[in-house]
Amino acid sequence: MGMFSSINTAATGLTAQRLRLDVISDNIANADTTRTADGGPFRRSRVVLKDQIDQPHWKSPFLPEGLDNGVGRGVKVDKIEKDMDTELRLVYDPSHPDALKVGPQKGYVQYSNVNQVTEMVDMISATRAYEANVSVIEGTKAMFNKALEIGR
Repeated sequence: MGMFSSINTAATGLTAQRLRLDVISDNIANADTTRTADGGPFRRSRVVLKDQIDQPHWKSPFLPEGLDNGVGRGVKVDKIEKDMDTELRLVYDPSHPDALKVGPQKGYVQYSNVNQVTEMVDMISATRAYEANVSVIEGTKAMFNKALEIGR
């Protein structure tokens, strides 16, 4: 894995964390949305990341059985999924245009399942991960510069 590979790996992290920040921002912006284009209340989304690993070209006799010598190449976005498991927030407001009209929850409004505190914590986490990837790129750049100075 060379120095250019470290920049490419960090770049995949930057892209993934930027998308994660976009999704978190969308969640926060729609925390009080009671009706979407689909008709129901907004549901929280989350980004699922996946490792990008090169397939090994050879098997090392020194690695335990079940381990390979795959080389990491960063992360990629596997999918963006809706949180269908967390309950929607119910607020009694029979005058609201989106209040339920029939059933045991008559008069209640279904608000999104977004917890703004959780979203802010996730946003801080994504920001710090983004900053860590920027640090990797800056460190690699500094190594390039030192290598060039050696050649002078």
